[in-house]
Amino acid sequence: MKDALTNYFSLVAKVDELCSRIEGEFADQIACRSGCSGCCRHITLSWVEAVALATALAALPPAEIEEIRHRARTASLDGACPLLADDRCALYQSRPIICRTHGLPILTQQDGTGRVDFCPLNFTGVDRLPGSSLLDLDRLNTLLDSINRLFIAEAFDECPTRERLAIAEALLLDLDPTGDAP
Repeated sequence: MKDALTNYFSLVAKVDELCSRIEGEFADQIACRSGCSGCCRHITLSWVEAVALATALAALPPAEIEEIRHRARTASLDGACPLLADDRCALYQSRPIICRTHGLPILTQQDGTGRVDFCPLNFTGVDRLPGSSLLDLDRLNTLLDSINRLFIAEAFDECPTRERLAIAEALLLDLDPTGDAP
């Protein structure tokens, strides 16, 4: 399973590198910090992200695993992320890509026009951001989708019937002892 996740972990490393550069360049303009969890909602994940999260969870001590799974079992799909504990992510180092980029300036296409979005607490008083500081969300999603398709082909004997899983579902995945997908 680890081999099937290699492409995903490479993408995460590149995203982290880009986010770190943006955060460093605009450190005085970014309000996001540990304990700021207003954007931490219960979202859905691609299979590659779900299995990567389940793999990270499986590496925790049993008591922590059970605590997180309890929150996952009782989570509301329209509520806060089940990984939140005291306004902090219990699997921060393994958080999905959307969580890594949230709050930073993202570029999306809407009706053929580029649109920049970011947390309203960030970049206050900034009129313009250089293009090198924007995360191209459409490109990132295309890369993630390609990596997910390859992952599914490598990790599953049969293609899953659903494209996405809620974070709670990912946290409840039962990986076999070798770390293979369910």
